[in-house]
Amino acid sequence: MSGPLRMTVPMEVGICCADLDALLAFYTGVVGLKLVNRVSVPADKARATGLTRHGYDVARLQTPYGERIKLLQPSAAPEAAARGEAILDRQGATYLTFIVRDLPAVVRDMEAKGVVFDSTPAPMEVRPGTWLAFFRDPEGNVLELVEYDDPAAYRPDLAGAEQ
Repeated sequence: MSGPLRMTVPMEVGICCADLDALLAFYTGVVGLKLVNRVSVPADKARATGLTRHGYDVARLQTPYGERIKLLQPSAAPEAAARGEAILDRQGATYLTFIVRDLPAVVRDMEAKGVVFDSTPAPMEVRPGTWLAFFRDPEGNVLELVEYDDPAAYRPDLAGAEQ
């Protein structure tokens, strides 16, 4: 196929996890995503996809804008990921970014729910008009919160989106 992807819905991200119930509670209760559904995939189908030799459970979560995060727990415990101390100290490191409004209030709310931020201070201005705070979910996956003083300048393609 040549040319751009012909996407039909917002992008989705999958995260392999060891404890689906714990991550599901974190992403719904702390981050505030909505559970869409939860299903099990048998081993024969999972092998055919190339995801795992074992079956797996998947919970689909959705943001207010329609993006989805899929939490996937294989029936056999996955290998623990090697982690660098700093986020970008390991090739292949990934993180999810949530662009929010009133970042200081979001940080305070998450700290009240037990979240410890990697960024010091959190939030912090990394360049004029751009504020961020990094933190990790219970399994160490990195998440970023960002607030732009002028979201329309950052994403003019989203004209008319709620600000």
